Amino acid sequence: MAPDHHEGDNAAALRPTEPQRRYLERGLSEPGGKLPLFDAEGRAVPRKTVEACVSHGWARPWFDNPLKPDWLVCRLTEAGYRALGKEPPKA
Repeated sequence: MAPDHHEGDNAAALRPTEPQRRYLERGLSEPGGKLPLFDAEGRAVPRKTVEACVSHGWARPWFDNPLKPDWLVCRLTEAGYRALGKEPPKA
């Protein structure tokens, strides 16, 4: 029987690519770990980057945007903080 694994345990062991890391790092200074829709130059963060971070467990959808339903508004997870070498904030 396979050992019981938690998604966050595996996600924290993986390393984000450079674009994923840049995206995730932006959430470190935002309330609640909110991740940006746009990069530092004002370009939309590629959906592929956002979806990859969600699939690895580093980010999770936060809320639906009624004005732009195709935008994926996310926040850092505990695994996301750890993938960046940071401790998640205490709740």
